[in-house]
Amino acid sequence: MSIPLVNLKRLHDKLYAEIRTAINKVLARGDFVTGSDLAAFEEEFAAYCEAKYCVGVGSGLDALTLAMKGLGIGPGDEVITTSNTFIATVLGIYHAGATPVLVDHDPETYNLDPRRIACAITSRTKAIVPVHLYGQPAEMDAIQTIADEHGLLVIEDAAQAHGARYKGRRAGSMGRAGCFSFYPGNNLGAMGDGGAIVTNDEDLAAWLKAVRNCGSTVKYYHTMPGYNSRLDSMQAAILRVKLRHLDDWNATRRQLAARYREKLEGANISLPVERLHVDHVYHLFVVRCNRRDQVLKHLNSKGIGAGIHYPVPIHRQVATSTRCIVPRPLVYTDRYCDQLLSLPMCPCLTETDMDTVVREVSAATATATAVTV
Repeated sequence: MSIPLVNLKRLHDKLYAEIRTAINKVLARGDFVTGSDLAAFEEEFAAYCEAKYCVGVGSGLDALTLAMKGLGIGPGDEVITTSNTFIATVLGIYHAGATPVLVDHDPETYNLDPRRIACAITSRTKAIVPVHLYGQPAEMDAIQTIADEHGLLVIEDAAQAHGARYKGRRAGSMGRAGCFSFYPGNNLGAMGDGGAIVTNDEDLAAWLKAVRNCGSTVKYYHTMPGYNSRLDSMQAAILRVKLRHLDDWNATRRQLAARYREKLEGANISLPVERLHVDHVYHLFVVRCNRRDQVLKHLNSKGIGAGIHYPVPIHRQVATSTRCIVPRPLVYTDRYCDQLLSLPMCPCLTETDMDTVVREVSAATATATAVTV
């Protein structure tokens, strides 16, 4: 694609010297696993998220799974989340041994709708996992209030919301734990897989540091049956470089989103809704349109790397459809999954690129009917 969904090459070209220096330092030290860059990144990312602790792990899925296990979630428990999300959200619940309970999303933000939570709570409910989808934090005050009323844990899936804020608070810092993915295309992405958990819970952080390292804090002495899930030093070194640029990148994403809104105002599409009390970081710029698949095909034929997030909701996935509870019909989830369309979004998107995207989106939707809630 001449205009990819995320232009990682252009982004990395600008950072080549910084990243090469960081990698060379790791090579010179040879501390490839649990090395000094991991410790430094954990300290820096915890401070960035305004949390006390950060524990780097092998992936975002591992972050979710281990956070839940560390908080005592397991077989017989139910965990409430949304169906319009990447499958890792629900796989984390499943691999912890619990049962995912899926509720509908807010029709404007696509985030977990707090109004749908109460009817899904049972005597087995242990936690709520809000997903800060596309870079916009979920309604955390309402979700936390419900959790407090019912004695539930809140674990944030912040994989798409590095640096986002909700009423001044960083995504990932508001629940008992916040789980991040450093998949390359994320706002803060590694050059491979990686993840992290941030928390203010000292006991949880200590448990996570042991369990990720085969259950050991002292070499060859194992206090629990752990996992091999460590964020390696190369990825930590790269993330340290990128973390220094993250706020500037997020500011650029917000500027690009504002420009998209202005240029696409007259198109037959539904533009993203941003709540006034959040700092949306636009991991994705997701619109809705009718005849979505035809629009996508047109854009792709013009070299525009648009995509779909997500074409098949969790409750309709082969891997998870029989392993979830759906207490009420997922009206908006089912209706919108055929309309959602992600337009190219990254800090390196140029005005020329955007003008091309806007022109082709407008052309492709010109004869389509307008979408409604």
